[in-house]
Amino acid sequence: MPHTLSPKPAGSVLLIGASRGLGHAMAAEFAGKGWHVVGTARAGAGRTRLHDLADEHGDRVEIETVDICAPAEVAALRARLEGRRFDILFVNAGVTNNPEETIAEATTEEFIRVMVTNALSPLRVIETLGDLVSGTGLIGVMSSGQGSVGNNTSGMREVYRGSKAALNMFMRSYAARHAREARPMVLMAPGWVRTDMGGPGGRLSIEESVPSLVNVLLEKRSRPGLEYLDYRGQTVPW
Repeated sequence: MPHTLSPKPAGSVLLIGASRGLGHAMAAEFAGKGWHVVGTARAGAGRTRLHDLADEHGDRVEIETVDICAPAEVAALRARLEGRRFDILFVNAGVTNNPEETIAEATTEEFIRVMVTNALSPLRVIETLGDLVSGTGLIGVMSSGQGSVGNNTSGMREVYRGSKAALNMFMRSYAARHAREARPMVLMAPGWVRTDMGGPGGRLSIEESVPSLVNVLLEKRSRPGLEYLDYRGQTVPW
């Protein structure tokens, strides 16, 4: 029987934080659209849903390991991917904390944990891996509507809100430094989704958020510059 060549992928995406929740769902959506996916999990995480996805899609889904809070691991990932080029780099990894804890009640250690994971580390990843993206490829980060300063009329989730607002500001600084490049960049707000991190009270299922979110990313590829968008493609106030 003659060997059948696999169809050429629609594109390639490097998805940081794809072992569960929104990241895994994004990996599945891209793979289902014919994209080649390199998704990451943390070392020692054991078998994840990303491994099941790789089994389902064969060589179209690759698994890499990285802890975004460990600069040496990010540098090692960059070295392993030397010579590769991606159409999209998307950083999904993040954490939350007790939503009722005010900034006055948060310990210094908890504040640092959330800020380093949600604000500092994603930009370190982009600075380290950004040159693996083609010149007009998309660089994106999973932010949150909670990061909108203008929309904060209810309080709650104070440390988490602050970390996402800081992430947004750092990404704007990155975009300003790269303003001469014809590169699309995006901060995505997925909505309040029922995941392990979002909790059972979320307004949206993964199925209601992620397919639309991925379509927004694909549409954004044709518009250079940084935008802050929700999963429906609507602009979120800074």
